[in-house]
Amino acid sequence: MSESNTIAASTADQNGAVPGEPVKKDENTRRGNWGNQIEFVLTSVGYAVGLGNVWRFPYLCYRNGGGAFMLPYFIMLVFCGIPLFFLELSFGQFASQGCLGVWKISPMFKGVGYGMMVVSTYIGIYYNVVICIAFYYFFMSMTNLLPWTYCNNPWNTPDCTGVVDSSSKINSSLANATTSLVAGVSEVVNRTKRTSPSEEYWKHYVLNISDDIGNFGEVRLPILGCLAISWFVVFLCLIRGVKSSGKVVYFTATFPYVVLTILFIRGITLDGAINGIKYYLTPQWQKVLDAKVWGDAASQIFYSLGCAWGGLITMASYNKFHNNCFRDSIIISITNCATSVYAGFVIFSILGFMAHHLNVPVSEVADHGPGLAFVAYPEALTLLPISPLWSLLFFFMLILLGLGTQFCLLETLVTAIVDEIGTDWIIRNKTVVTLSVAVAGFLLGVPLTTQAGIYWLLLMDNYAASFSLVIISCIMCICIMYIYGHRNYFKDVEMMLGFPPPLFFKVCWRFISPVIITFILIFTVIQYKPITYNDYVYPGWSLAIGFAMALSSVVCIPIYGLFKISRSPGATFRERLKAACQAHPKWGPALREHRTGRYAPMASEETAEARPFKEKEELKEEQKEEEKEKKEEISLTIQGSNGSTNTHNNPNPSA
Repeated sequence: MSESNTIAASTADQNGAVPGEPVKKDENTRRGNWGNQIEFVLTSVGYAVGLGNVWRFPYLCYRNGGGAFMLPYFIMLVFCGIPLFFLELSFGQFASQGCLGVWKISPMFKGVGYGMMVVSTYIGIYYNVVICIAFYYFFMSMTNLLPWTYCNNPWNTPDCTGVVDSSSKINSSLANATTSLVAGVSEVVNRTKRTSPSEEYWKHYVLNISDDIGNFGEVRLPILGCLAISWFVVFLCLIRGVKSSGKVVYFTATFPYVVLTILFIRGITLDGAINGIKYYLTPQWQKVLDAKVWGDAASQIFYSLGCAWGGLITMASYNKFHNNCFRDSIIISITNCATSVYAGFVIFSILGFMAHHLNVPVSEVADHGPGLAFVAYPEALTLLPISPLWSLLFFFMLILLGLGTQFCLLETLVTAIVDEIGTDWIIRNKTVVTLSVAVAGFLLGVPLTTQAGIYWLLLMDNYAASFSLVIISCIMCICIMYIYGHRNYFKDVEMMLGFPPPLFFKVCWRFISPVIITFILIFTVIQYKPITYNDYVYPGWSLAIGFAMALSSVVCIPIYGLFKISRSPGATFRERLKAACQAHPKWGPALREHRTGRYAPMASEETAEARPFKEKEELKEEQKEEEKEKKEEISLTIQGSNGSTNTHNNPNPSA
């Protein structure tokens, strides 16, 4: 036992960014490890911190009571976010497997892993389309004058009113109003519902949006080209798996904070910025008693951290076995939430300036989702001196935030495929798998670059990863805590980290987190409203497709469960069910030196049935070795029959 502790201590010492040659050696030479622990933390931060931190959290915050929203938000972080984050990291790190391989813990629930793959596929397809649009805006910002500044472009309509020349337009409209009372009234009504040049640039030029989700129209070639660039960049960064992406994240995970800080310093120096920040943070304490606010807080924590996507399990699987993932989970979770709050200051300082300039309430210029990233914020940027520079910085930040998440989505799929097949050829040619997945993702994303693409993108965003993630996460908690057994899992974590999970996390995993997850599910169902895009109402058949996408990941769980039960040994259904739920003999640490305690290989004289954690191939080889030794002993005994019999009992080299 002291020897195993020594090995564990030395491995732990070698983990992280500690100087010295031994650190650079991979512990798992077959799959590989992170170069150091900083790479893992930065990759996980890049995965968790995404576009939602910039365009969803600030909107939710001001809509749900401003500063008062912070209370339920941080309570949900402590009781649901961090515990679930730690659970997934420890799960993947202990088994050193992706989102499919880890389900050796209870093979019947492998459908949960397939569900995670389906979700990551959907998100990966449309997420890269958002990144490619950010690429397009980035390229279009390389000019002396942003193309969405004025209303004198071929794509603009008579209703367009720019913030830069709004005063002259308003004066002209008032002059025209004196000619006719009726015409004047209609003009005033039209001007109260102005369309901005950034909105018309977005709708009529970038998207050239069609009138219906079923009317695909033509492929927008500039967007298609940017989509190809986006997938090519993702592939290049993952060409050597975590070895290459681990180096890229030093830039992609840190530079967005530099941009955020630059934009924040610029934002708070503008007129009206303080009004925007007040609007963002002013607490409305009466809303804390509203269940909807708590539901939004729980949902934002859950979706923002990337739980149940499979990415956390995958990233942690490349850690060294004794890495302190408990520390990492706290650091990454808090960083993610702090980034959301910080981004809110940046966004609302600029929106406050814009509201001040237009002399309208902040609520009229605030938006969320693509409307904030590609309409409201770009319009605000046109008011700043050297606006192309700020536009370049903003869209470059969006690109990096998106790429950080996209890296992990693609790596999740590739790792799951490679681990599942597991042959030497597939491991050596992992780059081919990465390229194949990237090409498939590009082709599946082509329909989203058509004139109806934005409708489909929002449909996937609202349905592909909504209540299905909640169900997947809930079943994962139940399987680990109640099917595999909480005591077994606590022992596994203790064996890996050197200390058991804190009591608080034990209670959260078993009781509190599953209850909160169930609450999120109920809240999601109750709060459900059919999706709309501005004034466009989605037809029923498109909503049916949305629900089909949502169910396609969940249905993997019962289908695979029934399949596994039917293939399991046993005379009755109950026996087969029990066999399907039992941990696979290969469950446990991936490397032999870490299989201590109840995972340790047993003495050679014991039968195969008494050694459930040994691999079948190893058992056959050992039995052959034992038979060979016995034959050698017999022959040596016969040869030494002159009275000095010498039996050479060489130790089994594989023991």
